[in-house]
Amino acid sequence: QLQLVESGGGLVQPGGSLRLSCEASGFTLDYYAIGWFRQAPGKELEGVSCISSSGSTNYADSVKGRFTISRDNAKSTVYLQMNSLQPEDTAIYYCAADRLPSSLWALCRMTSPPYELWGQGTQVTVSS
Repeated sequence: QLQLVESGGGLVQPGGSLRLSCEASGFTLDYYAIGWFRQAPGKELEGVSCISSSGSTNYADSVKGRFTISRDNAKSTVYLQMNSLQPEDTAIYYCAADRLPSSLWALCRMTSPPYELWGQGTQVTVSS
């Protein structure tokens, strides 16, 4: 049983912060790149951020400087710290895992096709 579970979403006012968690069960995240994606109402799925097995990161331009991705392999958890939230950040946020060989541990992608395991999503609503 391989599973990813997102948590930490909720309602926050503009300018506020949330920290999302993505916890793996049934496996360890050590050898996986992890991506965060979101889908806003009426929009397609969007890559937000990713972190490689070695810890390198990528961010969408829309969240650079506001969001920070990190991982705690001992807890099999990846986090997305979201600061200075805006109404445009309102979406369902998903985490996804991509198993990679050691030669590719420095890489992560923010496109959905290579990711093979997805969580159920957590709702983030930014509203006054």
